[in-house]
Amino acid sequence: MTVPRPRGSAAGADWAGTAAEALPGDPDSVLVGRIWDPSGDGPSPVTVRDGEVIDLSHRFPTVRDICELPDPAATVAGLDGPRVGDFGEILANTGTATRDSGRPWLLAPVDLQALKAAGVTFPVSMIERVIEERARGDLALAADIRQRMLADVGVDLHSLEAGSPEADRLKGLLVAEGMWSQYLEVGIGPDAEIFTKGQILSAVGTAVPVGVLAASTWNNPEPEVTLIVQSSGRIVGATLGNDVNLRDIEGRSALLLPLAKDNNASCALGPLIRLFDDRFGMDQVRELEVRLEVRGVDGFHLEAVSEMTQMSRAPEELVRQLIGPHHRYPDGAALMLGTMFAPIQDRDRPGEGFTHKVDDVVRISCPALGTLVNRVRHAEECEPWHFGVRDLMGNLVRRGLL
Repeated sequence: MTVPRPRGSAAGADWAGTAAEALPGDPDSVLVGRIWDPSGDGPSPVTVRDGEVIDLSHRFPTVRDICELPDPAATVAGLDGPRVGDFGEILANTGTATRDSGRPWLLAPVDLQALKAAGVTFPVSMIERVIEERARGDLALAADIRQRMLADVGVDLHSLEAGSPEADRLKGLLVAEGMWSQYLEVGIGPDAEIFTKGQILSAVGTAVPVGVLAASTWNNPEPEVTLIVQSSGRIVGATLGNDVNLRDIEGRSALLLPLAKDNNASCALGPLIRLFDDRFGMDQVRELEVRLEVRGVDGFHLEAVSEMTQMSRAPEELVRQLIGPHHRYPDGAALMLGTMFAPIQDRDRPGEGFTHKVDDVVRISCPALGTLVNRVRHAEECEPWHFGVRDLMGNLVRRGLL
């Protein structure tokens, strides 16, 4: 990843956006999230109502506890609590460069949930993963491989359902042609790719940097809808996510996936969880369009859309493959659903496609869930993750919340 001289609007002080942009367009959305509360020197679950942030920690010490309720949305909608402050002011205080540590700021909206992600769930991104594999992480080879491979396949992958007889027949064709890939296996085969994106409590929220390893020269954001899943496997809400990906490292070997995916500040979620109620649920999630915008201080601008209707697997099927008799998550999980975004727009030289530069501003948005905004930095230079599970438990005990 190259380092340009900061200039232009992407490096401005207002890069994190406004409260109106961050919040869902529906004013009746039932929301839950987390703030850092300086008075308790620790995190507190909150809801946002009419632009005001309301502390829920007196009833529920963790967001996990809220999400495990029989009806999280109804409970949160009926709760009251101390007013912490204006959401816009707390959002404005979240950025690490200008933060007043004596005032509250936003955190990622999950706490004890496992951080999981599904990969290769859209045909377009599936093809790009195969290209990464064949290019062995070499960005310069990717354009030629992309052109040849799409011509050779000759099949409309958008209409293909993973695990179907049609998918099995395509697999046979590609094997015969010597084109089968581990990425096609998880893209259209019976078993999904579901991996650990990060460790519990390691996710970052909106208005703070996301991390890309300094050694990476080919990387990209992955804008994704993220489901909030109870320990029972029931889906109770959704938020936005950025599954930051290092294409050069994963392209060298799929066994390097942990290095490509799980780094300091490489999992961004937020700004808030929208809980499911009679206004918003899986029927709406399946129709979402997630928009991505990348602006660089070098003047580069990229926009793209990821349409949930283009998934090759139903989101509920991914949840069933994650949680069931074969594997339990006692504190639930946040499951990132993958993206159809596969950046091939040239940034510097023709044929070399897209890669991040330091200080890129990444906006991931949809009206139903709001806007997640992060600035790209080297992972080694992002704020270190230092508050783990033991710290959380100790803090809640000291505050009398456990």
